[in-house]
Amino acid sequence: MARKIITGIDAGTSTIKVVVAEQKDDRHLHILSATQKNSEGIRRGFITNFEEASNSIKSAIKSAEKVSGIPIKHAYVAVGGISLGSIKTKDSVMIARADGEITDYDLKRVLDQCESNLANNLSNKQILHEIPLNFKIDNNSIMGRPVGMKGNKLEVETLYITCLNQHLTDLVKAIENSGVSVDDIVASPLAASTIALTKHQKEVGCVLANIGASTVSIIVYEEDRPISLEIFPIGSKHITNDIALGFQIPLEDAEKLKMEFGAETSTAKRKLNDIIEARLNDIFELIESHLKKINRNGLLPAGIILTGGGAGLFSLEDIAKSSLRLPAKTNKLLPIQGQDINITGNYKDQVVNDPGWSVALGLCVWNMRDNEKNSSSIKNMGKFKPNLKRWFKIFLP
Repeated sequence: MARKIITGIDAGTSTIKVVVAEQKDDRHLHILSATQKNSEGIRRGFITNFEEASNSIKSAIKSAEKVSGIPIKHAYVAVGGISLGSIKTKDSVMIARADGEITDYDLKRVLDQCESNLANNLSNKQILHEIPLNFKIDNNSIMGRPVGMKGNKLEVETLYITCLNQHLTDLVKAIENSGVSVDDIVASPLAASTIALTKHQKEVGCVLANIGASTVSIIVYEEDRPISLEIFPIGSKHITNDIALGFQIPLEDAEKLKMEFGAETSTAKRKLNDIIEARLNDIFELIESHLKKINRNGLLPAGIILTGGGAGLFSLEDIAKSSLRLPAKTNKLLPIQGQDINITGNYKDQVVNDPGWSVALGLCVWNMRDNEKNSSSIKNMGKFKPNLKRWFKIFLP
């Protein structure tokens, strides 16, 4: 039997991370390698220098191949940065059949109607994910799939996650230059949430904040579904820059001071504390503003879960709690048991104990669940696009 090898590539501003894993069965993922290389030519998710970015990605892939002993030919790829966004829209259709029974045809019609509403909002953008949130039949909310039920009118509210075409095309080309075929594209916050959040957190309501080098991405969940996604052009590197200016020291020393913050050896601890807290407050003010916009501020029982490379900052949870008036938790250990997935391999501790790997590892888990859904009775509602060989599929409940 052929081995089921899964590769996840997370091309960020600071590092390129590649996880290669073997799927043993539906709930067992064996990690063969987890490698990272410094990222060049990428800023806030955009490829600013194609040759540099392509070489960085190629170097990370070659390193992963050497460690795993397996040639990488296919991969799931995360797309992030400030080009990501989300839009909600709703529409309705009259049921086609005379007896009022809702069919897949009605479902397709109403989703197509929703997508057509986005025409004026999709300039230079591509839909990555189509996520039906709520269905109504004759103005009555229903749970689950409406197909097979009866009524006169079907209404749906849908969340669309989008990305700029140019960024997406450049990213795919850079990866394909390494001889790797892009099987699927997944928005980074969705990939991270697959492994960084438990099902219970998603059901009761939470926000996952991924603090990257130059951006902070958030995704809000309720009733086990993402209801909003937002990217802010601020990250942990801005804290490093502030420290460098405040103490008039090189960036390398500022980064070290930031990561060691909280140690009693610092002679200027109060000044450092003020600098870091000021920038973190800026970040949480942006998150609070977005939660107010979607009427979820102070209303997410599972609170905010902090992940990403910048999640290890000292006192991050306390600042998040006071700014957002929500429970706050730093994901220093990914909730693998909560995902009912058995992770094994020599690199298990590396990826499980460091939230910076949540996107790359999440892509591998996403692939597992993708295959699981394909083998079930869930209807595939994905739309394939000609500029990629295969696009990610969104499934209805």
